[in-house]
Amino acid sequence: MTDFICAHWLDIVTTVLGLAYILLEYKASVWMWAVGFLMQSLGIVLYYQKGLYADCGMEFYYLGMTAYGYWRWVRGGQASEPLPIRHFPRRLVMPWLLLTAALWAGIYWLLVTFTNSNVPLADSFTTALSIVGIWALAHKYLEQWFIWLAVDVVTCVLYFHKDIPFKASLYALYVGIAIAGWWKWRKQVQGARSEH
Repeated sequence: MTDFICAHWLDIVTTVLGLAYILLEYKASVWMWAVGFLMQSLGIVLYYQKGLYADCGMEFYYLGMTAYGYWRWVRGGQASEPLPIRHFPRRLVMPWLLLTAALWAGIYWLLVTFTNSNVPLADSFTTALSIVGIWALAHKYLEQWFIWLAVDVVTCVLYFHKDIPFKASLYALYVGIAIAGWWKWRKQVQGARSEH
């Protein structure tokens, strides 16, 4: 048992942090950004060790977006008030779909060309969607939950395949939390509308 824990300690710690992160996201708590920063820092090491190079690189992007997301949530609303939950603007849907497809293709090419990744299609897919997802989360868009739902399903399967069982199980749990989070945030958006 000790050998198993020693072999998977990074997986276990980042899983616990990931659970705290998603619960804080569900609650729309600004503290999720601090937990995310620590989780992402450790994730860099974990993903590099497991040969998930796109996920590893993604953690650097997440670190930057964590600082941006914190600032956006605290100071991004009207008159420096906290940012409200809102809908993803329709005018951005097509540009972001095209950007996601281009990112997926570009990251796939990088993985196939410059790494020994044996899962370039799935790794590049979840990375491309995550780039868009964290941006949508930083802007507190309700629809970010749909992006994370797709990421969570694919990542769960990928991580079981790559022998990261704790994080894989966490992503399975994320699927349910993404559905519940969308429902909760949707109620908040509807409640804010009825107040005006």
